[in-house]
Amino acid sequence: MRNKRIPSNWLQVLPGCLILLVAAGCNKTSLMRSSATVAPVPSPTAMPLPANASPQLKQFVAAAIDQSKITTGYDPAWVKIDYPNGDVPPETGVCSDVVVRAFRKAGIDLQKEVHEDMKRAWSAYPTRWGARGTDTNIDHRRVLNLMTYFGRQSKSLPLSTERADYLPGDVVAWELSEGVEHIGVVTNLSSETNKNFLIVHNIGAGARVEDVLLAWKIIGHYRTF
Repeated sequence: MRNKRIPSNWLQVLPGCLILLVAAGCNKTSLMRSSATVAPVPSPTAMPLPANASPQLKQFVAAAIDQSKITTGYDPAWVKIDYPNGDVPPETGVCSDVVVRAFRKAGIDLQKEVHEDMKRAWSAYPTRWGARGTDTNIDHRRVLNLMTYFGRQSKSLPLSTERADYLPGDVVAWELSEGVEHIGVVTNLSSETNKNFLIVHNIGAGARVEDVLLAWKIIGHYRTF
């Protein structure tokens, strides 16, 4: 099925969708301001993963990094997509799409997994954007839903400001200065100067590899592989 955008008169056709658009991922206007001070990392170095790293971990990290070469834009609009394995065009998306796409390459469809878990435990998930039921087009693209899902799957780790506590393949969620949630993936790439593990995330200008682990308040830390 071809992806279809909602009509230009969507405010009349779908009341309340303005909340959906902002909650789909990171709000672009806010995020561009938040990322203004992030300096680009020249020539990051790939650090070897542990010898006992699982194939899924390798696929997950590689898929997250690969998005920095493909996803050059950002668009939080509600879009009709297939189910399961639905996606917006690979050259665009939001911060949560970085995570969803990486998991798919490792054999896990978060669109399906989140949807099925929400059906089982609707009351466990946030509804601050006015949701009255599940929506396979958007649920897995909301940061708070991903955080809830990972927590319910016992993937949560303690929050910390120690860089050593975050390993390649970890998923990290932040609260930005404007109160918007953001999410990204820890990679095995490091900066040449300080050897910090870099993050793949999309904060408004496409998927990028940057040294932003401690740039904002960490509100979620998850490890699946």
